[in-house]
Amino acid sequence: MRRRFPAAFIRGGTSKAIVFHARDLPPQRADWDEIFLKAMGTPDRYGRQLDGMGGGVSSLSKVCVVGPPSVPGADIDYTFAQVQVREAVVDYSGNCGNMSSAMGPFAVDEGLVPAPRNGQAVVRIHNTNTRKIIAARFEVRDGQSVEAGSLAIPGVDGTGAPVRLDFLSPGGASTGKLLPTGQAAQTLEVPGFPGVTASLVDAANACVFVAARDIGLTGAESPDELGANAQAMGWLAGLRLHGSVAMGIAADLAAAASVRMIPLIALVSAPQRTTTLDGEVVEADAVDLVVRMLSNGQPHRALPLTGSLCTAVAMQIDGTVPARLARPGRDASALRIAMPSGVLTVAADVRKGPAGWCAEHGSFYRTTRRLFDGHVYA
Repeated sequence: MRRRFPAAFIRGGTSKAIVFHARDLPPQRADWDEIFLKAMGTPDRYGRQLDGMGGGVSSLSKVCVVGPPSVPGADIDYTFAQVQVREAVVDYSGNCGNMSSAMGPFAVDEGLVPAPRNGQAVVRIHNTNTRKIIAARFEVRDGQSVEAGSLAIPGVDGTGAPVRLDFLSPGGASTGKLLPTGQAAQTLEVPGFPGVTASLVDAANACVFVAARDIGLTGAESPDELGANAQAMGWLAGLRLHGSVAMGIAADLAAAASVRMIPLIALVSAPQRTTTLDGEVVEADAVDLVVRMLSNGQPHRALPLTGSLCTAVAMQIDGTVPARLARPGRDASALRIAMPSGVLTVAADVRKGPAGWCAEHGSFYRTTRRLFDGHVYA
């Protein structure tokens, strides 16, 4: 017998997801996986998810669940699920920053939170995956969130209304510590490859940062070029597993292999001339750092927003790989990160006190659009 669940399909930033109300799902999270897998069309040995709503890549194979707040100071709870494409795996280990931008407008449009009939709404979102609060600010007109606007973001054609996201105290979202090993940089050894200097940083989501040149790359490769480089991809996969163990995310390499979403892994390089996926040339003087990132084992065609925030934070911590390669004299309130789809600007407030480095907050703007709502069959 077919089962159907009320849901919306929404673009948030450079991602898309099925969005459910928690009230419409079984009360036990253990019962969610089967629903999400069937809805997305996973597993799919062809990697296309044609029998579901997924799009065959990690940024299009996502689920969000919204419900009443479970912590003081929040307006809603938001749980993120990353659904793998080829394997029957649903990962709740991290957050999606792009889809976070859709949660505030969804809550207002669904009547979950009070908002002005006209003006600016502020929704404090508790992400249950990372136990962090995200403040979303956006325009409301006639009681509904505004989608039309003039903000263009790299990777999304056209423009939309801005949604400002402020990640409050993002440090330690995955591990409890901004620098999980206590070091700004260290050597990671992967069998079969030379040791590589890496920075293990945890802000919004845990990330492993390595210099592109240290694994024989320029850092300006397109996602397709990077994905086709079997040696580099094997090295990066190994670095991610060893980084996971070093950060305390997984107890051993076997356990690290089962946690697909975190840590993200980033290849960074000093400002250089790059070409975007749509053929636009980005000059070196227009950016502060160049980044190529892997998410769920795939080269990302833009950047995961949580990974962008972690990069911006890492750029402000003395001694990290991103800080060493980033442009000197950069503006922490407008850090320009070059990625395959263009240039993303992120603000990061990072300070060093008696107890060490602390990430106060990180901010950026996204756009969002509800694509349709109704029922999804599982």
